[in-house]
Amino acid sequence: MVKKILISQPQPSSEKSPYFEIARNYGVDFVFHPFIKVEGLSVQEFRKQKVRILDHTAIVFNSRHAIDHFFTLCKEMRVAIPETMKYFGISEAVSLYIQKYVQYRKRKVFFPATGGKLPDLVALMAKHKTENYLIPQSDVHSDEFHQLLEAKKLKHTECIMFRTVSNEFPADCEFDFDMVVLFTPAGVDSLMKTFPNFKETNTKLACFGKATAKAIDDAGLELELEAPSVAAPSMTKSIELYLQAHNK
Repeated sequence: MVKKILISQPQPSSEKSPYFEIARNYGVDFVFHPFIKVEGLSVQEFRKQKVRILDHTAIVFNSRHAIDHFFTLCKEMRVAIPETMKYFGISEAVSLYIQKYVQYRKRKVFFPATGGKLPDLVALMAKHKTENYLIPQSDVHSDEFHQLLEAKKLKHTECIMFRTVSNEFPADCEFDFDMVVLFTPAGVDSLMKTFPNFKETNTKLACFGKATAKAIDDAGLELELEAPSVAAPSMTKSIELYLQAHNK
């Protein structure tokens, strides 16, 4: 029976989160602790890439992290972004987040109608072929974006502005979970670095996404629950169905 579950993400800010409803309905205890965290590059580290931000006419964001660290670096380097700069976001939600730093009425912001898909974002960018795009990224990223941009022959510069690092589990907290839920390959790596003997425990593993599932398999670990699925498109729904079947 599963009674205590570690979710390797930050605790939801809203009490309406499905996690809290599942906790009430099934009597389980959720603990939230990300195994990874994102930190920005220093000005000195960024300058080693020899990227000139103002040489570009458009900035492309595929996450809120990219937005935060782009504007933080610009502020630290005293780079004044011109009114003519265009912004492209992978989704409406990411694009709206730009308002934290700039006013929409003074900027041109674009995002694909079908948010979250890189091919759709690149197709939108291709409609603005004269732009010189800057792509802020994490140190951990796939080659898909690069390949799509090259295929469309878009003028662009990819640069690293932030990185993913391990977020160690508190030493004074007991690691006594019935299930651990992982969401990224980097989270799997961090778990194994923090608990190198993890495979000797009886804790069940759940994950979201094929890449995370592969990382778990590559680590020689056994996966108990994988999402998404036809029956459960979300991690919370997968957990709920699992508890229905096993917590009787």
